[in-house]
Amino acid sequence: MPKVLISDKMDPKAAQIFRERGVEVDEITGKTPEELKAIIGQYDGLAIRSSTKVTKEILDAATNLKVVGRAGIGVDNVDIPAASARGVVVMNTPFGNSITTAEHAIALMFALARQLPEADASTQAGKWEKNRFMGVELTAKTLGLIGAGNIGSIVADRARGLKMKVVAFDPFLTPERAIEMGVEKVDLDTLLARADFITLHTPLTDQTRNILSAENLAKTKKGVRIINCARGGLIDEAALKAGLDSGHIGGAALDVFVNEPAKDSPLFGTPNFISTPHLGASTTEAQVNVAIQVAEQMADYLVSGGVTNALNMPSLSAEEAPKLKPYMALAEKLGSLVGQLAHGALSSIAIEVEGAAAELNQKPITGAVLAGLMRVHSDTVNMVNAPYLAKERGLEVREVRNEREGDYHTLVRVTVRTEAGDRSVAGTLFGNQAPRLVELFGIKVEADLAGHMLYIVNEDAPGFIGRLGTTLGEAGVNIGTFHLGRRNAGGEAILLLSVDEPVTPELAAKVRALPGVRTAMALAF
Repeated sequence: MPKVLISDKMDPKAAQIFRERGVEVDEITGKTPEELKAIIGQYDGLAIRSSTKVTKEILDAATNLKVVGRAGIGVDNVDIPAASARGVVVMNTPFGNSITTAEHAIALMFALARQLPEADASTQAGKWEKNRFMGVELTAKTLGLIGAGNIGSIVADRARGLKMKVVAFDPFLTPERAIEMGVEKVDLDTLLARADFITLHTPLTDQTRNILSAENLAKTKKGVRIINCARGGLIDEAALKAGLDSGHIGGAALDVFVNEPAKDSPLFGTPNFISTPHLGASTTEAQVNVAIQVAEQMADYLVSGGVTNALNMPSLSAEEAPKLKPYMALAEKLGSLVGQLAHGALSSIAIEVEGAAAELNQKPITGAVLAGLMRVHSDTVNMVNAPYLAKERGLEVREVRNEREGDYHTLVRVTVRTEAGDRSVAGTLFGNQAPRLVELFGIKVEADLAGHMLYIVNEDAPGFIGRLGTTLGEAGVNIGTFHLGRRNAGGEAILLLSVDEPVTPELAAKVRALPGVRTAMALAF
């Protein structure tokens, strides 16, 4: 009988579900890392919330562990690469907290609009300062929504019920989905200029880190009020304090901070600032929902092998897995590549399989492409929930199956439609195992997609490669592999270089400044 340890406080229904499904369960909470290491070896599954830190040291001691289940969305407390290396599946419950978090954002918006915390403190101090607290109505105000996914769409629905106008910025939000939600799709600068209230509902990624930077906060309307119940790090906290102190920002409410627990923040004590201790998911209903979901998912995996909401493993049957695994690795890399290179809003994506690939179950391949594509903008997407997230954002997904065999025995092609036109990449498998890029934006090029890479579009002219090598050498960056493709002699050429170190923004800027370079970007796989 499989055995699971619940190491954080969780609703009793979780343990009940495990037992009903034939899984033995122990509820032992509050253990130190050393105490957890001493007992973890006897368990097949570990169910956690945010307190338990599943480090490499814990995983090394977990000799029988097969699955870690996080009752909630964030998995910052789990070393996913280490878990993957040990073959441990990591699951979360990405949608169990959605309504609760959305409602907390609305609550903080009301609190800002009517200065409720300060008014409460003043009144309970016996001051009765009725004239001091002059609030604003939410009716007819413009709410700027940064992130229009699951939680953001719920906030938009509630805000429209409050008779607010909602404008939304989200790279994956299509015009059709915006109409369905009743919001106006805008770019970030437009949102900053028009919003009376701004609320963030996007994960923390390289693209969203400090999305409300000092520069962007300066673009907001005077008196704007800002709410963040998503992730610490989306707002430059020092710039936020400066904006509050100057009066440009009318108020801010944070449920999340860059450093948590936030016991000593420069923002504390700032006028018109409200804070809560990461309460977005803290309702009775949400705690029950995520506990039930994580128990059901873990029990399914341990008893029958079913995989749901795994962050490091696709949803696959035992029979399909061996054949599909290399194709899914190829598909995820192609999705990641096109996601990093295709700028602007995406309206549709086509996943085309040809030759031997056309004989397989295409759904896992599509899921892998979408996971690679959307992981550029999200830290919680996986091969299971990626199709749902794409549909939620109105991204049209088309699957094409060509049983003919072309230049390659097997081929996967990914084409996205952007405001700048269609962008297509294609790849194959060498030896039916090794993923290889064979076409990039219409140019034939053979390249591995791994590690740190540099993508360059340049004019095909003598001397360029020498200048590039000198620039990289001066920066101390060693070239691993070098792949070149071009449309015709003297025309446009594409270079893909694998390098041993990450390409810094400063180095990419130096490469872009070289004569003949049209664009240069760092890629990571």
